[in-house]
Amino acid sequence: MLAQICKEFSVVPSLYAEEARGLSAYDTVRLFAREKAAEVHARYPHTAVLGSDTVVAIDGEILGKPKSKEHAAAMLRRLSGKTHSVFTGVCLITDDTADELVTETKVVFYPLSEALIARYVESGKPLDKAGAYGIQDGYRLVERFEGSYTGVVGLPVEETRALLARRRLL
Repeated sequence: MLAQICKEFSVVPSLYAEEARGLSAYDTVRLFAREKAAEVHARYPHTAVLGSDTVVAIDGEILGKPKSKEHAAAMLRRLSGKTHSVFTGVCLITDDTADELVTETKVVFYPLSEALIARYVESGKPLDKAGAYGIQDGYRLVERFEGSYTGVVGLPVEETRALLARRRLL
């Protein structure tokens, strides 16, 4: 997704250890994006670093990545037929400043059949994703959404483009 915004960049995984701190979903993605960017910037000073994080939240609870196939199926059952929020935090750190943004996208799931849940879980696709799903995975999970599609995928492209443009990095 970043390639849609800028032509030259490097992907450097952060070594920041995410751990639950009892924060809201909004504050969690804001903190994790900032800490990921800060950790990479400390290793690569004098470089503009963009960090991001995405979480799925329903009824005030953050749904992380599933620990097993059974856990993924339970998360999908919980989301079935309901509205939840996907929060994505982005932080841009340079030598002199840090700029942050958080997007929230409301996502409405179709009521999911047990057969669809089983098929999707067996595909392995939900096992490495927050909330046990990827909107881009090609399964009919999402009835509609309000907000940033790319934010649900993991990086709100238009908002990130504006952030980089404000800092004259494009």
